[in-house]
Amino acid sequence: MARKRKGRDISGWLVVDKPAGMTSTSVVNKVRWAFDAKKAGHAGTLDPDATGVLAVALGEATKTVPYITDALKAYTFTVRLGQATNTDDAEGEVIAQSDLRPDDDTIKAALGQFVGDIMQVPPKFSAVKIDGQRAYKLARDGEDVEIAARPLWVEELVLTDREDADHVTLEMTCGKGGYVRSIARDLGAVLGCFGHVRELRRIWSGPFDAGDGLTLAQIEDMAKQPELDQYLRPLEEGLADLPEVKATSEGTTRLRNGNPGMVIASDVEYGEECWASFDGEAVAVGIFKAGELHPSRVFVRPQT
Repeated sequence: MARKRKGRDISGWLVVDKPAGMTSTSVVNKVRWAFDAKKAGHAGTLDPDATGVLAVALGEATKTVPYITDALKAYTFTVRLGQATNTDDAEGEVIAQSDLRPDDDTIKAALGQFVGDIMQVPPKFSAVKIDGQRAYKLARDGEDVEIAARPLWVEELVLTDREDADHVTLEMTCGKGGYVRSIARDLGAVLGCFGHVRELRRIWSGPFDAGDGLTLAQIEDMAKQPELDQYLRPLEEGLADLPEVKATSEGTTRLRNGNPGMVIASDVEYGEECWASFDGEAVAVGIFKAGELHPSRVFVRPQT
């Protein structure tokens, strides 16, 4: 018999303004402890030195994580021109240098190559798996790893500031799986001057904004106190990019048992993925077919 997981049956999203110097997993563990929650996860890993939005899901909200992971995200980051590092950020060893410093117009002209559907090679020091092993582990062991290019949608990439000749600040909106470090590296290569990320901050992720995030200090101050629960956002926010349909009372019962259930839909097409609600609460996510939702994920609410 499986051991029953300890903690509260609490569900929802918490927006954390992640500090530099912590892994995303460490932040999730801190949030889970603060809420005394049974289950927690996050949508979209941030590098340890990165800051900004880390959306942490608790309980049933973890079932909506894929929809936030797939959503658009925005980053602001500073590129150090003139240096390439083996990690593509400031933590790594400098492996190449250049005295060339392109002007703003040259940089702006080059940014167009990184907008739209692009192919991107993740950094060698990343969590990408190669033959079952993490790329960063192989790189630390001194192996010369080859990582295949991956598709990435970049909606926007603009220059927002030029601190000095050595540093430019960019803002990027992109889809799932983007590596900002790769953008900095590849931009430096295109410009012929090398480059790496000095600072990185995720300013929003799907419906979640850094301005609404709690710091770890705030979370620790309110840990295991009722006031912390007030900052928990509904799990339904994780479904913001999916159309909503209304489940009937009978349909809700069927959906909660994992069966197709009757729903009322106006703008949803046959075969489209959507989520069903009843009395304002998400019941299930699934595929709409001929007046019914065929569920793929069912949300189980605690008995009251």
